[in-house]
Amino acid sequence: MAQGDLADDEWTVLEPLLPLGERGPIPDLRRLVNGVMWRFRTGGPWRAMP
Repeated sequence: MAQGDLADDEWTVLEPLLPLGERGPIPDLRRLVNGVMWRFRTGGPWRAMP
């Protein structure tokens, strides 16, 4: 887990609030959420996302 990523207890609270994908759970959803948070925290362009 990198600095600024969601902690396990934070993810436990957030995960039930997120919608399911069209065909079930979205794989690596936690990684996607952490990437979106990084983008808005740093203001970096989408193409620079890790």
